[in-house]
Amino acid sequence: MTTFAAGSSGAPAKAHAALVARLERLPVTRRLLMIRVIIGTATFFDAYTVLVIAFAMPKLVTEWHLTPAWVGLILSAGYVGQFAGAILFGWLAERVGRLRTLLITIVLFVSMDIACLFAWSGASMLVFRFLQGIGTGGEVPVASAYINEFVGARKRGRFFLLYEVIFPVGLLFAGLAGYFLVPEFGWRALFVVGLVPAVLMIPLRAFMPESPRWLAAKGRFDRADKVVTMLEREAVKEGKPLPDPVPRPVTAPAAGAGWRELFRGIYLKRTLMLWALWITVYVINNGLVTWLPTLYRQVFDLPLQTSLLYGWITSAVGVVASVLCALYIDKVGRKRWYALAFLAATVPLVILTALGATTATQVVVLAPIAYAILQTIAFSLYLYSAELYPTRLRAVGTGFGSAWLRAASSAGPLLVGFVVAGLGIRYVFAAFAVVALVGGLVTIRHAVETKGRVLEELSP
Repeated sequence: MTTFAAGSSGAPAKAHAALVARLERLPVTRRLLMIRVIIGTATFFDAYTVLVIAFAMPKLVTEWHLTPAWVGLILSAGYVGQFAGAILFGWLAERVGRLRTLLITIVLFVSMDIACLFAWSGASMLVFRFLQGIGTGGEVPVASAYINEFVGARKRGRFFLLYEVIFPVGLLFAGLAGYFLVPEFGWRALFVVGLVPAVLMIPLRAFMPESPRWLAAKGRFDRADKVVTMLEREAVKEGKPLPDPVPRPVTAPAAGAGWRELFRGIYLKRTLMLWALWITVYVINNGLVTWLPTLYRQVFDLPLQTSLLYGWITSAVGVVASVLCALYIDKVGRKRWYALAFLAATVPLVILTALGATTATQVVVLAPIAYAILQTIAFSLYLYSAELYPTRLRAVGTGFGSAWLRAASSAGPLLVGFVVAGLGIRYVFAAFAVVALVGGLVTIRHAVETKGRVLEELSP
């Protein structure tokens, strides 16, 4: 086993390169699997927390006499908080570390989950959901960076996509919880379930070391070396092969470049294109998934349990679509997949508009089809964004994109609320069809195909 600490050569660049080489050859050990389980569980309940308000809302509308505009404001408040959290905690993770930042985000969204239990009005719920959104918005981008920084290039895609599938599964679980708990125990039961992440605090600290890549980037090579040495020893103890490290060059961040480089050279076009994709896909999907249970209840006057079941169906088909995307997008290619998905999603939305969305059956059949098709884009945009930026911009570029995800998620429920109140339900689907068409045209004209291309070739 080869170790390399900075002090042995006095050359930080060489120490960094040696550390990366050792990380790249590491197998997936039990500790790495445990890290994925712990972070995945936190992300699972992050997704649950994001969507659970949609399944509490049919009860809250009756209990608090909420208007459609108030429903839209409450549903959007969490996404506004997530917008702030994605930027704030992405910045904080670069300065104080991944683990400390993850701990702060989880404590924040769990504490606000407790506050939601005691909400007494639409205004109080709006405030608590906004503050909770700050925590949930910061958790996923930081968790994604943390997981990627432990796994070598050959295994990273599969390892990361299996982690990403957890988020739509969390959305699906929110629907199941709503279906079984709300009619029997009331809406507060949903927030009690959301307290589960609190038990993650002990394993979070006990099993998870700080990211060695982050430590090395901060010049803390001795601590980074200890983390990698521990992982190497565990791999040997588990009887897994540990080949000699292959040295490779490590590019240091460009001096003084920072986030401004996102708007220079080839990256300006990529940044604007990615922002358009984040916005268009999430305006539609979060508008649909958060509003549908309430629409079934209010517009079609369905029983509460039926409304929750129909809302759950939307989440379920989204999970199936996410798995299919993970299996086949490398064969089809990002640009082709996204263009086809955006354009295909307009079909059920246009049909709903033409039919007038006059029955719950029309909506429960066609709306989930559109959602599932677009979920394949939403599911993989973290991966695609990372492919289009160099290492020096990857975290900040993905963070900015994720922030627009939150803004779009906020706009979707607001759009539905005001359109339903002012024009009627059929025009919601007409508006979503236009947004999907815009996403498809942007993809066809400006997206970059990354299939089979090395990151350094894509992003010099």
